[in-house]
Parts: sequence; C-alpha cells; structure tokens
Amino acid sequence: MGHGITEPGITKPGTALPALSIVIPARNEAQHIVASLQPLQGYRPRVEIILVDGGSSDNTAALASPLCDRVLPSPPGRARQMNLGASAARADALLFLHADTQLPPGFAHRVQTSLTAGHRWGRFDVRLEPGSPLLRLIAWMMNQRSRLTGVCTGDQGIFVQRQLFAELGGYADLPLMEDIELSKRLRRHGRPACLQPALCTSSRRWQQHGTLRTVVLMWWLRALYWLGVSPHRLAKWY
Repeated sequence: MGHGITEPGITKPGTALPALSIVIPARNEAQHIVASLQPLQGYRPRVEIILVDGGSSDNTAALASPLCDRVLPSPPGRARQMNLGASAARADALLFLHADTQLPPGFAHRVQTSLTAGHRWGRFDVRLEPGSPLLRLIAWMMNQRSRLTGVCTGDQGIFVQRQLFAELGGYADLPLMEDIELSKRLRRHGRPACLQPALCTSSRRWQQHGTLRTVVLMWWLRALYWLGVSPHRLAKWY
C-alpha cells in the first residue's frame, strides 16, 4: 500500500485493538499541532493517533509525541505520509485528518455507526475558522458539492474501512489532488457518508492569499484536473 511503508503497528498480547485509527500528515505544524491533538486525548486508547511527520524543520514531532500513539518520520508528500500512517494503523477503520483541523465531539461514535450501517467510507461537513460571511458560504458550497458529486477533500476528514483502503492500494502518490483521486475510486464502492456536526479547519490558507483569489485558484486547478491535466503539472502552479 503506497510508498515508504514500514512495519505495522505492534500490539502487545492482551491489548485491545483501537476502534479507529486517526492518521495525521504534518510538516512544520508546530503552531497548530498541540491545539489539534489535545481534544483527541479523551478518546484514547479506543482511538489511535498516528502523526506522520514529513521532514519538519520546526519541533512539530517533539510537540506531538506525548499526544500520539506513534510519530513516524516520512519523506514529504501528503499522500506518502498518509499511506505510511495507514500501514502502521491497528484499527479496522481509518480517518485521515489535516494537522490544522479539529473533529467535532462524538466523532468516533459517528464514524463507527456510519461504517456499521453499511457505508464503507465518508467524510464530515467542514467549517472554516476564523470565519466570515464569505467563508461560511464557501464551506456550505464545499459541503453541498461533496453531497452532489460524492467527491471529498482532505479538509473534510475522509474516513474509510481499512480493508477497502488496502484493496484500492491507498492514496496515489500525487503531489496534489490525491484526495480527489481517491474519492473517485472510493465512490465506485458506494456513496460517501456525509456526517454532521461539522469539523473545524483553519481558514489560514484563504486569509494568507486572499479568500476570493484562493477560491478561484482552487476551482481553476480542479477544473483542469477534471479535464485531464497532470497533478504534477498542477502542483507547480499551486
């Protein structure tokens, strides 16, 4: 599955397996990582937390280590990092989470209920914070588009049965659009579950580069991707 895979997670005899493994790709996220990981602590050990550090030059890994079950080093590249984390996960359900995103209360129960009810994969609605009327509109459009198309983005916290993820070979080793590409393959196995309440992800990308400019750029890149332009070429423009 994927690239740079190491040994699977080791379970001590008599240790109960977690119900859900959260895989977090990170690189230079020292500013946000503690705030993202602290709310997850009450769900351990039933929820396993795996952070995959893609060569941070700050102290992301050191800050994350006491708050995770495993911190794994990896070459940079979100798809590679997530595949590596999935290969080390012990649960039958995987949830891929961005390092600047916080899950809503009760997320683990909602994921388990969804998978038990017959969905093989899914995602959460998203909310952008700090917010604004325009950012609330953007989040609403992201959620509605996902419901209509069955295509999800990493911002929405994609979760999937471990077996299905393995059968599909994990994320394609792409520098961009790896979440879109995976969604296209996953939806052949059913529509995604679209869970509420929304998770909260940082709006820093929109704030740093301008909200409208960022929206136009992302729409343009995705349109080109759907028209067949290589993600490697798109990454240069991104």
